[in-house]
Amino acid sequence: MDMKKRITLELRNRNPAEIAELVLDNSRSADGEVDGLTDEFTELEFLSMVNVGLTSLAKLPSLPKLRKLELSDNNLSGSLEMLSEKCPNLTYLNLSGNKIKELSTVEALQHLKSLQSLDLFNCEITSLEEYRESVFELLPQVTYLDGFDQEDNEAPDSEAEDEDEDGEDGAGPTGAYDEEEDEDEDGSESAEAGLGFQVNRANQDDDEEDYAEEEDDDAAGAQGQKRKREADDEGEEDDDDDDV
Repeated sequence: MDMKKRITLELRNRNPAEIAELVLDNSRSADGEVDGLTDEFTELEFLSMVNVGLTSLAKLPSLPKLRKLELSDNNLSGSLEMLSEKCPNLTYLNLSGNKIKELSTVEALQHLKSLQSLDLFNCEITSLEEYRESVFELLPQVTYLDGFDQEDNEAPDSEAEDEDEDGEDGAGPTGAYDEEEDEDEDGSESAEAGLGFQVNRANQDDDEEDYAEEEDDDAAGAQGQKRKREADDEGEEDDDDDDV
């Protein structure tokens, strides 16, 4: 699908001024130029044109609110000076996988005063001696080059930051989870206590049964002895009668 048709499809009958994000990845540019994108996209903040066959940015419209621009895997080797003219507020620029070879090409980005993150990964320029030091010196406003700062600290992941913020905002559910754990623990303790009580009660019942059986045995023994004594007494009385 060519880029112009893709833009029409992405609009979905909306006004271009309502669009804040636009992804045109893998569409086809017109002779290596931006096609179908106009100055009407006044609110556009994020634009992605990955692998669209761009060789020039000469027809890039004015996008004053654009902050993030994805141009990786194209055939750009120059015309970067258009970016500072058309997108003066860029903070993130991805040019990885293009045909950028010389530091002089990158020098055109000096006028992007808000640029914080620049990606030139898989461009020939990265094979230059002291490439990183040279780019940081040439573009002092840039904090992260190819995902790392001058001290090799990795750039923060915006998605991870969003998740962290969600985690902080979601302290309630976390607390609820802890309470559920406490309830589960209390329930387990209660269950164990109940089980222990049942076991003790069962042991007590067994003891009582044994005690009752012993009492029955004692009573039966006593009754038997009583009967034996009575029989002995009757026997003695009969002997006395015989003597008389």
